[in-house]
Amino acid sequence: MKLGIMQPYFLPYIGYFQLIKAVDKYVIADDMNYIKQGWINRNNFLLNGQPFMFHLPLINASINKRINEIHVVENQSKLLKTIEVNYRKTPHFNQVFPMIEGIIRHEDKNLARYVGNSIIKIAGYLQIDTEFIYNSDHECEQTLKGQDRLISNCLIYGAKTYINAIGGTELYDKEAFKKVGIDLLFLKTQPIEYKQLKNLFVPNLSILDVLMFNSVEQVSDLLMKYDLI
Repeated sequence: MKLGIMQPYFLPYIGYFQLIKAVDKYVIADDMNYIKQGWINRNNFLLNGQPFMFHLPLINASINKRINEIHVVENQSKLLKTIEVNYRKTPHFNQVFPMIEGIIRHEDKNLARYVGNSIIKIAGYLQIDTEFIYNSDHECEQTLKGQDRLISNCLIYGAKTYINAIGGTELYDKEAFKKVGIDLLFLKTQPIEYKQLKNLFVPNLSILDVLMFNSVEQVSDLLMKYDLI
């Protein structure tokens, strides 16, 4: 069984969904501490041909709280309007915007469940059949840190292969995983480019941008543009 474990990111870049598609089970690590200036509640989309960082406003966010202990501000109408104004001329706006509107108006304002819902909804739209799990719903080790905690979680979920984002190459050791019978692989996204109206292509934006400019079939092709190392 192939497993992925990541913190929940709001409307993340396409590599996040490549990892989801590459595994059988995807664990939303909602019981980890919130990281300021991370990607849990912010990302970039296209604004006037340039990358623009949007934020999901939070209530009393702190690095001393777990992700599932923080809540999203009730009214997200400003963010929704910004998306509508900037993407309404894109080829797939009519298909994508109703889903995005449902995501942003989601009733559960717990940050972990709110962002988790966005990930699950988009995966469903892209016809990805990976099983999703919230880590806090299971009895997982909380005293271990870093690689040791990750290995413990892999064993709890019965992983034979663990796939991590490419940034983990500096954090995790393949031999340590192999000692407990787990193959560790890293997913590296290949260069991805698609047409963005009349603008020069701006890479590494939110999945929102990818969806607005590409059909489900086109996105499915882009999701396969990665290497496992």
